Amino acid sequence: MTTESGLAMKIIQITDTHFSPEKTHFNGNWAPLLTWIEDQKADLVIHTGDLSVDGADKADDITFSMDLMRQVSTPMLIVPGNHDVGHFADMSQPVNAERLKRWRDLTGGDRFVEDANGWRFVGFNALLLGHEDEEEEAQFEWLRTAFEERNGRRLALFSHKPLFVDEPHEGDTGYWGFRPAQRKRLYELMAAHDVALFASGHLHWAWKGKFENTSIVWGPSAAFVIDKLEREMPGERLVGAVVHEFNDDVTSDIVAVPGMTAHYIDDVIHEVYPQSAPKARANEEAAE
Repeated sequence: MTTESGLAMKIIQITDTHFSPEKTHFNGNWAPLLTWIEDQKADLVIHTGDLSVDGADKADDITFSMDLMRQVSTPMLIVPGNHDVGHFADMSQPVNAERLKRWRDLTGGDRFVEDANGWRFVGFNALLLGHEDEEEEAQFEWLRTAFEERNGRRLALFSHKPLFVDEPHEGDTGYWGFRPAQRKRLYELMAAHDVALFASGHLHWAWKGKFENTSIVWGPSAAFVIDKLEREMPGERLVGAVVHEFNDDVTSDIVAVPGMTAHYIDDVIHEVYPQSAPKARANEEAAE
């Protein structure tokens, strides 16, 4: 990608769209989101994962969702989410070679480096972290190289999972966050380089904060919010997107996109994610 030197660069971040040709609950949000994206005339769109409802097990969910993404006239980069490639080894859909190959074959890859206007934009596969295997090590080496070869460019990182959930040095937050050992390795890499932004999705909460010299942004889902099936987290419940503006520094605006519906996953979880419904209902009852 090339843009004219010295001009601000606009990146749209979308996340957690949860599209599917069979479970169509959230597909109606695509038309207003697409219209809004086209009106923004951004330089780049970055999707931070959970493109699909169940790409971890269904190739059709990925191909259907990718066909929607190709309707965007702006260049787009995508990293996967847990519903696209799986999650931790002790969960119902662990990341494995088959799931990674399906995603990589159908989308072109699970990480990216893009340079423009004095910035290096790096997207990585957050779901590889926490397995302590060859895939994790290979990605950490890839990240180290991407950071060290930035040639003075500032860094902006894009990940499905957030850097932290409640506070920077928290313990293991299970489903929602990185495990402490892998988070520590990320912190060590970030401390040695000029990381201006860490933008993520996954939580279905929209929030902006700071860690050391890095701006932290949780992008809002484009599909649904969570009412009582999970605990309260920082930020706002809304559906929409984020507008990141890059010049000498970065500014980020969370946008509730007009025309989109803020579905509540609580109302349809038994249809969309039946495997998660019992645990979610237990969490809801415990909170009452």
